[in-house]
Amino acid sequence: MILTISGTPGSGKSTIAKILAGKLNAERIYVGGIRRELAKKKGMTLVELNEYAKTHPETDVDVDKKAAQEARKMAQQKKDVIVEGRTQFHFLPESVKVYVKVDHEEGARRIWKDLQQADTRQQRNEGEFSSFEEFKKKLQEREKLDAKRYLKYYGLDHHNEKQYDLVVDTTKITAQEGAKRILEWVKRLQKK
Repeated sequence: MILTISGTPGSGKSTIAKILAGKLNAERIYVGGIRRELAKKKGMTLVELNEYAKTHPETDVDVDKKAAQEARKMAQQKKDVIVEGRTQFHFLPESVKVYVKVDHEEGARRIWKDLQQADTRQQRNEGEFSSFEEFKKKLQEREKLDAKRYLKYYGLDHHNEKQYDLVVDTTKITAQEGAKRILEWVKRLQKK
């Protein structure tokens, strides 16, 4: 099984993907992590890489294709795979597609809280922000820029919930509760 997880910033996608990978004994591919590493190698923040990506589609397309290729390779080796990336459902149409969403204010609050820890700040490579309001504004801008690139490069709106097999709203629940809902749904699916 290949399970793709898309969604909005701060919805708990990464935590959910990690929990599911552990519970399902699955491999995990984290596209956001690959892009963050690419940004670091180029001496950029994630925001700067996204700006650069406007005129350098390979920073999205090559990473997305490589992640999908790796997922298929793992699945051929009879491994279950969780692929966390906003557009991976598009590159892996055969996957079980999950969308995890959260209210923008709540998502920004969650990420902001994580960014207060130095190791998380370095890992996420988001850049420096002087206030929550500044961060929230930049996060909304990043989300719009990402959506614009996906539309331009792939002709898709990753927010369109009709493209997914399951949609989970984590605004009022924890990532652990979201993972539990998805896991229960996947187990029912596997029994069919």
